[in-house]
Amino acid sequence: MQNNTDITSASTDKWDIVIKPKSSLFEFNFKEIWAYKDLMLLFVKRDFTAQYKQTILGPVWHFIQPLFTTIVFLVVFNKIAKIPTEGEPAVFYMCGITIWNYFATCLNATSNTFVTNASIFGKVYFPRLVIPISVVLSNIVKFSIQFLLLLGLMAYYGFTKGHFYFGWTWLLVPILVLMMALLGLGAGIILSSLTTKYRDFVVLISFGVQLLMYATPVIYPLSFFENSKYLPFIQWNPLTPIIEAFRYAVIGEGTFSMQGLIYSATFTTVLLFVGIIMFHKVEKSFMDTV
Repeated sequence: MQNNTDITSASTDKWDIVIKPKSSLFEFNFKEIWAYKDLMLLFVKRDFTAQYKQTILGPVWHFIQPLFTTIVFLVVFNKIAKIPTEGEPAVFYMCGITIWNYFATCLNATSNTFVTNASIFGKVYFPRLVIPISVVLSNIVKFSIQFLLLLGLMAYYGFTKGHFYFGWTWLLVPILVLMMALLGLGAGIILSSLTTKYRDFVVLISFGVQLLMYATPVIYPLSFFENSKYLPFIQWNPLTPIIEAFRYAVIGEGTFSMQGLIYSATFTTVLLFVGIIMFHKVEKSFMDTV
């Protein structure tokens, strides 16, 4: 009799958290992700500190990498190739590099979500989307460091040449960074879903991101292809309006197109929606293939 009473009382217990499989691919529980915000912040701290834990210079590398890349671009594309830029060449290149690096690092890191975190996923439950979102947030810190370097370079040319752009367009920067973050997140989680079965994508991603940079106005202004047959292909790139608008917002150069930004926002929304669906589908059985 006692045993029956225990079973009855146990069956009527109310649990704080109930883990159950998703009944539909379109079942998005964003409230659950927010409930794990503390874990997300721990992953952000892990991603930022682990990368430079055994390095001498540490976060200083965030200054060195865009600085040396800007110098290379100045020599190769400005001095040798004679590709024109809008405004001061060094500021032009660093502005494009800053926002491009954010997208590239978000895409590369999130695309390996299942492969690099398989040991964690196999031991404890938490919403799997917490990992790629934490990657995007940790890269915001890196972006902020490189953005400070960009401001320092702008200040240097402002003092030496008497021109430092500052205007209301700076208010657009957070919006453009958010668009770039969501675009990188959407593309990254789609690729992460594919890499669980097809490891060839791991190689193709790093190679493809490098090629994509040349199809994006990072080292050249969009106006450089004004009368070119390749202009439509560059304009169809959803990154193009964001990078051009970012230059327009920060240094007052570049092409600001509201129509282009609407296109980028629509593309990002669809990409993110498809990515979340694929991510939810793969997370149910990825341990059998990773």
